[in-house]
Amino acid sequence: MKKICFPLGILFVCQITTAQTVAVTVDANAGRKSISPYIYGKNNNVSDDASSPTTSAEWNMMRDAGLRFARENGGNNCSKYNWRLKLTCHPDWYNNIYHTDWDYAAKKLGDSLPNAQGMWGFQLIGKAASNTSNNFNDWAYNNSAWWSGTAQNLAGGGVPNSSGGSAASTNGNPNLYLENWPADSTVKILDHWFGSGGLGLNNSKIKYWSMDNEPDIWNSTHDDIILTQPTAEAFMQLYFSVAKKARLKYPNIKLTGPVPASEWQWYAWNNAKIVAANSQSYTWLEFFIKRISEEQTATGVRLLDVIDIHSYPNETNSSDIVQLHRIYFDTTYNYPGANGVKTTAASGWDNTITKEYVFERCNRWLTQYMGPNHGVTLGVSEYGATHNNANVTSVSYASVLGTFADNKVEYFSPWYWNTGMWETMHLFSRYAKITRVQSISSEELNVSGYSSINTTNDSMTVILVNRHLTAAKTVSMTISNFTMTPGTYNVKQLSSLPSSETFVSHATNALSNHTVNITANTFTISLPALSTSAVLLKAVPATTTVATAISPKNINSISAMVYPNPVSGQNAGIALSGEKVFDAKLEVYNSLGQIAYSKYYAGECPSYIEVPSVNFEPGVYIINVSVGEGNVWNGKLVKLQN
Repeated sequence: MKKICFPLGILFVCQITTAQTVAVTVDANAGRKSISPYIYGKNNNVSDDASSPTTSAEWNMMRDAGLRFARENGGNNCSKYNWRLKLTCHPDWYNNIYHTDWDYAAKKLGDSLPNAQGMWGFQLIGKAASNTSNNFNDWAYNNSAWWSGTAQNLAGGGVPNSSGGSAASTNGNPNLYLENWPADSTVKILDHWFGSGGLGLNNSKIKYWSMDNEPDIWNSTHDDIILTQPTAEAFMQLYFSVAKKARLKYPNIKLTGPVPASEWQWYAWNNAKIVAANSQSYTWLEFFIKRISEEQTATGVRLLDVIDIHSYPNETNSSDIVQLHRIYFDTTYNYPGANGVKTTAASGWDNTITKEYVFERCNRWLTQYMGPNHGVTLGVSEYGATHNNANVTSVSYASVLGTFADNKVEYFSPWYWNTGMWETMHLFSRYAKITRVQSISSEELNVSGYSSINTTNDSMTVILVNRHLTAAKTVSMTISNFTMTPGTYNVKQLSSLPSSETFVSHATNALSNHTVNITANTFTISLPALSTSAVLLKAVPATTTVATAISPKNINSISAMVYPNPVSGQNAGIALSGEKVFDAKLEVYNSLGQIAYSKYYAGECPSYIEVPSVNFEPGVYIINVSVGEGNVWNGKLVKLQN
């Protein structure tokens, strides 16, 4: 029995719990997938105003946190951006026009975060900001204070409705503050940034371009010019026009879309399924994938690189928030926020459909319409979840990062950024490796392992997340195909975070240091409730060695290899290759330097020397093969439990 105390909001709750052991296994040879560094992303990081620059302290914090993906197109403010005049229209603030300098922001990002990718976007809506002379004077109206009427269309001479709400008494005239903006105008920014005579920006660091923003709700967010929502096919024609011109200018561009607003819009276009020319009905993401495939086949032009969605789950219970990572790939999860997914039924609506797995659905549609080698990846460019307290947020965000690493998601850039997220990003981006390996938990509901390995296979990080709101969890960890020397290993842990921000830098943060003791590739660790722990592991050095052995009868180079290594339940052997060796002596030492086995081979030594390791205790052993005087080949053998 143990008494556990944890912070929940401003309260500390204590509960008597019974320790439960969770088995987590890791196989370093299973499920290997590259992890995109761009899952460590965020929106709205860089000032686009030279008179109010991002501070050096902010740049230092982002560098230390490991920010690798910066989406800077402004969301709704992207749709009417004019890169020539450096102006944008703010649809959520009277449609007023403000100075926005993407040129400045892009250059500063490249100079200050050279390891990060920047994301900007194209305008498909057909209009762009033209001047600031026809703004609604919000300062004179109410000292620029927010009220429910900020979405009224008042730029261009509108008359406010003092009762509030989104409907003005008289709408402004958009022709007074917008200009026409065809596909040629929007893609011309690529020449301006990357072309001959342009700004000279590095296009390899600005690969990702969003195909506008949330077009499925244009009749709401941009109702000054979109009085009636266009059909899905009409939008596809806008998409095709811009995508083809962008690909022609910048063949290596990453085109991302369709950027739907949230769960309902993943499936519904204008609040309904889409009836196609073949009279069949489709949900929005399926229709989008189908039409991309058809147009690519017809033209031979690649039109999509990343399926990009926005995700704003509105769950408010902590027990639901810590399970939000299951929305995307888990085919067994009954998601309480399931809504639009119910339209995937053949009948048009089935209220019993509660399993979301939106990205798994997209993968299936991509394979169905484009074939198995389509090359299209997945990304979430806006995300926002309810913030109850820093520990719930941290664990929920950690679970999404781990899930996205496990499933090769291309990028992830939350829009809402809450206390606990900088700390979690730092833990993952600083300590996780670049290749995911398989982890299996016996209690996946509450405890997950997210494991990764480096390119040389000698360094592994296992990140363990305990999502239980109240109970500590004891984890018994077993790792295979990655042999470690028995001993003490470091653990970096996030738990009991306060309500205020704690992350300042790599040196100043809330990470606490712990250790685990590893024997025979196993260890046990206790995870506090609502915690994330990174176990940092090192492998035994490679056991294949080339050395020079000198015998009385010849002097030649030989190679030797110990196998199987590690070994369990059988004898290992040493395979010698090269010229013959004479009068050799084999010695095997344990970790204390004591002789565990020795044998002398008079005359010609056999090409295979057996080591009776089945009789050894688990541990690391040093092997010496000596020939003549002072000529020794060294190797290591790891013995596991029989």
